[in-house]
Amino acid sequence: MTTGYGHELVFGAMVEAPAERPLEVLSVAAVMEEAGLDVIALPDHPYWTHRLDTFAVLAAIIARTSRITVMANLANLPLRPPPVLARTAATLDLLSGGRFELGVGTGAQQLWSSILAEGGPQRDAKQSVDALIEAVEIIRALWAADAPVDKEGAYYRVAGAAPGPAPAHEIPIWFGAYQPRMLRLTGALADAWIPSSPGMPPERLAEANRLIDEAALAAGRKPGDIRRGYNVEGEFSTDVAYSPGEPLLQGPPSRVWAEQLADLALNHGISSFFLYRVETADLLRRFAAEVVPAVREIVAAH
Repeated sequence: MTTGYGHELVFGAMVEAPAERPLEVLSVAAVMEEAGLDVIALPDHPYWTHRLDTFAVLAAIIARTSRITVMANLANLPLRPPPVLARTAATLDLLSGGRFELGVGTGAQQLWSSILAEGGPQRDAKQSVDALIEAVEIIRALWAADAPVDKEGAYYRVAGAAPGPAPAHEIPIWFGAYQPRMLRLTGALADAWIPSSPGMPPERLAEANRLIDEAALAAGRKPGDIRRGYNVEGEFSTDVAYSPGEPLLQGPPSRVWAEQLADLALNHGISSFFLYRVETADLLRRFAAEVVPAVREIVAAH
């Protein structure tokens, strides 16, 4: 079954890797794969030392699993130079047999002091987006080229950089976008879009999709070229009432959760759902067992 943009429904979670419990995230990954979820994602804040390194953990998850897709949601570009990021992503894709996807973020402006403390560059919001454009060009060139890559940009420069390794499959690049310029850039350049529900509530999705779609068409692409994802958080309860416009995912799984997620798929084209701020493995098991089949059933019926 597909959504309006033509993509299959997938379900997963964005999980944490606490430094004080280093093996916990591997157990969570095993639970997710066993439960039948499709993708496990990790956020990337290299300056937060209470979390383990995102890409090292993703490599460990790849070794622990055999089916589930792994993803950076989203890689911190200011602290991860594009050539290094390209080769890390390709390596993980090769190790996993084509199960890796790359989300790339510009770096949160409210956390820029932490980026500076790690030796990162000083950039304002506009500069951060400009740097993202250059970085994606370099990353894709290094994946695809069969000759040295040259790029002279305002933020990144490669001069005769050796290409490769080529990934096992065409790695999708996800953008997290909220403001009009980034949304248009998503339509023009990205393979997928992944906002979080607190920053992009459901009532803003239609306008965001419009900007992405218009930019895709202006760039000679189709709106369906961009998969739409959503980081969502919620809590199971026994309240059975559901009215459109109420807070997301606050109620029973087969009613409120399933109906709301199906509505997002059918009316806004969301095809990838990521639970985040997950506190227990039981929540993931219940999500996989009770919510996911119900959402698929509702979408299939339409």
